Amino acid sequence: MTGRGRGIIVASADWLGGSAGGCAEEKFRPTVAYFPQIVAVAARMLQVAQTLEVPVVVTEQYPQGLGPTVPELGAQALRKIPKTCFSMLVPEVERELGARPDLCSVLLCGIETQACIMSTALDLLERGLDVHVVADACSSRSQLDRLVAFTRLRQSGAFLTTSEGLVLQLVQDAAHPHFRQIQKMIKEPAPDSGLLPFFQAQNPLGN
Repeated sequence: MTGRGRGIIVASADWLGGSAGGCAEEKFRPTVAYFPQIVAVAARMLQVAQTLEVPVVVTEQYPQGLGPTVPELGAQALRKIPKTCFSMLVPEVERELGARPDLCSVLLCGIETQACIMSTALDLLERGLDVHVVADACSSRSQLDRLVAFTRLRQSGAFLTTSEGLVLQLVQDAAHPHFRQIQKMIKEPAPDSGLLPFFQAQNPLGN
């Protein structure tokens, strides 16, 4: 990862919408653009992280009112850190980061791009960390908010990447002992999440 790949944490920010009662599901599934596709890509990133033993941090935004993390993410066995602020860098997450002095890069995916992803990325950048935003694993209710957030993230110094591009950067070599396992995970292209029109526009993410 740009030569600074030690101690990477994949941070899945605020995957809400899958409570058994359906309240959060009603609030998020119909309103966040490409919700199923975004969750599917984030679930793939989580599988890769677990296979490569990359540490993962999962936060939940106000779970009392918005519900728990959606089950299809596959994060049932992971500890969830509740929060109310938009940034993931609450004290518990700060302690997790502090426990890894060799940490250089953080990967972010989740919702919403202009809220929790943006706030978290800016906080991490202030701490001198490389921030890699998985564009096809982040979305918002408004596609305008999503695109403008990507633009600001890039202007602020974050790296925008795709899930497959990032997975291959993590593996680095076809001789990696887990390459064949990872290869099966990315054999099928990531589902379309509406990003292509953004990149087809004239320099949509330029400075």
